[in-house]
Amino acid sequence: MNWINSVVRPKIQNVFKKRDTPDNLWRKCGSCGEMVFHRDLVAAFNVCPNCDHHIKLATDERLKLLFDRGEYETISVPAVPSDPLKFRDQKKYIDRLKDARSKTGKEDAVTGAFGRLDGSEVVVAVQDFAFMGGSLGMGAGEAIVKSIEVALDKKCAFIMVAASGGARMQEGILSLMQMSRVTVGVQRLRDAGLPFLVVLTDPTTGGVMASYAMLGDVHIAEPKALLGFSGPRVIEQTIREKLPEGFQRAEYLLEHGMVDMVVHRHKLKETLGRLVRLMMHQPKAPQSDYQLPAAPTPPQAAE
Repeated sequence: MNWINSVVRPKIQNVFKKRDTPDNLWRKCGSCGEMVFHRDLVAAFNVCPNCDHHIKLATDERLKLLFDRGEYETISVPAVPSDPLKFRDQKKYIDRLKDARSKTGKEDAVTGAFGRLDGSEVVVAVQDFAFMGGSLGMGAGEAIVKSIEVALDKKCAFIMVAASGGARMQEGILSLMQMSRVTVGVQRLRDAGLPFLVVLTDPTTGGVMASYAMLGDVHIAEPKALLGFSGPRVIEQTIREKLPEGFQRAEYLLEHGMVDMVVHRHKLKETLGRLVRLMMHQPKAPQSDYQLPAAPTPPQAAE
């Protein structure tokens, strides 16, 4: 009896036991609603193969996209006070920080890295919207300033990948001060004759858009990214008028001279590399052995 219970029965149960299937094998596109296999999305750097919608990228994925062979050195950032104002609303600010750090695996909303992009040395700072909406606080400001200092030390171009809802309200005036600090850093880049390129991703709004995100030498936007100080709904409620179609989207801002170019994510590294070489007076680098997938052809509109 013991032999049957301990040996035979478990073997029979294992045969008929329902195997657990991971629930993250498919992801739904927020634009067309199609379900996309997760490996296809990863291979395409989160660009929907059905409608070409640019889904948000995590920090590590963004850095892998930009740097040759996905290799880079993360820039260490000095520690800053976690909760200088002891702020609390429905939840303690320190608890919000812990949740965001657990969710993203990052200390704050901005990560700086140094490496080669299409053969040229660059410093890239990436703002992650998954970390409290990419809000600008003391930690994020310190990361950007430190990244600028590394670019000055290495005498290389600085690229800012922006994605933010604005300043971090839980840090009050200390958050707003970061806009001034970064602006001073940008001026130091200009004084040193080093390029400052800005990549605007969806969404970039608030104080970030009103400050350093619009101080670049060249402004590149991803397709259909929402860019502006206030959201369209807030503006409509304020002026009580219907806004034009596509208002505050990247293509609309390109037509009205607010951004310099709208670039598909699969062409972003190539475009940045060309701009860096042009502005740094560098020769064309040897062909990188790390190739991005070809940009998909946009689907034809139904007749």
